[in-house]
Amino acid sequence: MKEILGIDVGATGIKGALVDIKKGVLITERIKYPTPAEATPQSMTEVIKKLVKDHNWEGKPIGMGFPSVIKNGIALSASNIDESWIDFPITGFLNKKLKSPVTVINDADAAGIAEVKFGCGKDMRGLVILLTLGTGIGSAMIMDGKLLPNTELGRIYYKDSVAEKYASNKAREKKELSYKNWGKELNKVLNHIEFILSPDHFIIGGGISKKFDKFKEYLNTDASIEPAQLRNNAGIIGAAYAAVPH
Repeated sequence: MKEILGIDVGATGIKGALVDIKKGVLITERIKYPTPAEATPQSMTEVIKKLVKDHNWEGKPIGMGFPSVIKNGIALSASNIDESWIDFPITGFLNKKLKSPVTVINDADAAGIAEVKFGCGKDMRGLVILLTLGTGIGSAMIMDGKLLPNTELGRIYYKDSVAEKYASNKAREKKELSYKNWGKELNKVLNHIEFILSPDHFIIGGGISKKFDKFKEYLNTDASIEPAQLRNNAGIIGAAYAAVPH
């Protein structure tokens, strides 16, 4: 199968499109709905159902990136969504509710897969770390093209809390930081991660990657640093790609 519906579930929006998984491109317009204020399994599934219906995709394979650690079809965390998702059998639940075979992976992992397969990480070797800077910080680690799933580098201990409280895009907006001050804070987080994991490459993803030129001069690591090429479509493309065995 060449076309798959990819859905990217986030804390603020749920978006989807049909993807050509051979080329890694969207072949329909991306449709986006706001994530319900009470982001429970029931309310979020109703929004996902709308996306499936919009694309006339009932009964067909779906790939989904979701803001949680996903292991053996179970959501084990709830990153900026309702806590009722924790220990929730997400894959079985969605298969039943959507009447479609659904593959669910972590949303940052989906973005990482897309960037390494089709985006700026296509020719990168060694350890690649993608960070999605949004409401929190999602992360994907890819070693020589192979995903190491469910890393949560945004949750590593940093200063008096965790890294995403200082270097996410939400932290930048909340603290009303200039790109200079925020870039310097992000650089400290990158240096902290580099000290622990010694990556060869960083990829900066999330919507803020569009503004990479505004803060790139404040980033300084031994690893290369690139903005994500697929931007906000990465999660959709990677989720769709993951839905088919390769």
